[in-house]
Amino acid sequence: MIVFAQLSDTHLDGGDARAERAARVMDHLNGVPVDAVLVTGDIADHGEPAEYEQARKVLASGHPVLTCPGNHDRRGPYREFLLDEPPGGGPVNRVHEIGGATFLMCDSTVPGEDHGRLDDETIGWLDRRLAAAPDAPAFVCFHHPPARLQIPYVDGIRQFGERRLAEVVLRHPQVVALLCGHAHTAAATTFAGRPLLVAPGVVSTLRLPWQRGDIADLAAPPGVAFHVLDDEGRLSTHYRTF
Repeated sequence: MIVFAQLSDTHLDGGDARAERAARVMDHLNGVPVDAVLVTGDIADHGEPAEYEQARKVLASGHPVLTCPGNHDRRGPYREFLLDEPPGGGPVNRVHEIGGATFLMCDSTVPGEDHGRLDDETIGWLDRRLAAAPDAPAFVCFHHPPARLQIPYVDGIRQFGERRLAEVVLRHPQVVALLCGHAHTAAATTFAGRPLLVAPGVVSTLRLPWQRGDIADLAAPPGVAFHVLDDEGRLSTHYRTF
């Protein structure tokens, strides 16, 4: 059995308020026996070096912490100040093997834009990595959801060009689920016949179109998704707030 946590959209800006919300989540996660912590994008609010230096402190954990960028992140500073790598402009794609499962952290960002798309380099990388481990359960992770969530604001800046992703997923039956953020709300739907699970936001919660109030609820507590893959290959997801 594998248990891992997913958080998203910390939007750290160098200040104390957002850092406190993220630290509240990490303090809890650091005290529970999870196999990994996934952070699915918008780690920084402006993609500035100081924000990534803050993120390194706030997201520090004894658990493996797996990340991918979101539309508020910038690839160069993300690489240099979060990953300790030379800065570069290409997509930031990483693969991790944990507990017998493969976690593919994909870069769905389009530099300078709010919407997402997996470019050809990323699609090819994902296909090759899945082909290299056909017997290991796999989780495909990125920031932007590749399907409509019936929230007009989010659907307008979701991941586009999704047919190419669907073709890859359909070729690889070991893909258990696709995990994303961006929407600042806990949600579940399907994509290419697999679960598409959206992590709640840490910095805020998006109000649904039929709810009253401003689009973002800044007072709602930060949320986390706990994913459990059991020995029979069944995935269960539980959402919690802190």
